[in-house]
Amino acid sequence: MRSNQTATPASYTASHSFPGSAPGGSAAALPGTRSKAAGPLLVGATVAMGLMAGLFFAFDVAVMPGLAAGDDRTYVTAMQHINKSIENGMFGLVFVGAFVATGAAAWLQHKAGRRQAALWAAVATALYVVALVVTMGVNIPLNNQLAAAGDPSQIHDFAAVRAQFADTWVPVNMLRTALCAGGLAALTRSLVLHGRSGR
Repeated sequence: MRSNQTATPASYTASHSFPGSAPGGSAAALPGTRSKAAGPLLVGATVAMGLMAGLFFAFDVAVMPGLAAGDDRTYVTAMQHINKSIENGMFGLVFVGAFVATGAAAWLQHKAGRRQAALWAAVATALYVVALVVTMGVNIPLNNQLAAAGDPSQIHDFAAVRAQFADTWVPVNMLRTALCAGGLAALTRSLVLHGRSGR
């Protein structure tokens, strides 16, 4: 016996069962799912930026005031050791990673069509670039100058070495703190906008 039911074409069933499906079976990408990496990368960028802001802030409110309360020899010796100790893989990863992750997050947000989130991430990238320029142009040369003063046992005028370093390094570090804190605020705003777009 023949069935009285009319068979439904497979192509019709497929196209109505999966909204957004294109003829031929390829699904059209939805704006909110263009890049699964956009959200996690934005979170990573925010964490890295927060770590850098926290590091610079710690110098502003604890390390430098603490050293300033001591004598010139202690100040110079301690800063020489700190500058040498901070040159490690973990610091390098966060220092460079904050820039790479923030820039990549801005690009992925833009690619996913989240223009406002991308804009705030781009602002954070710009602020961190300025912090990098300041670090490379001022703080690192001063660190090198302090190291070039030589072994503390060979330094005769600790007060002069300290003044040449601290008078510029300390206020410039405060600028780096402000720049990274601004970058952290911008990334936080970008995260909020990213979350709203995913609802």
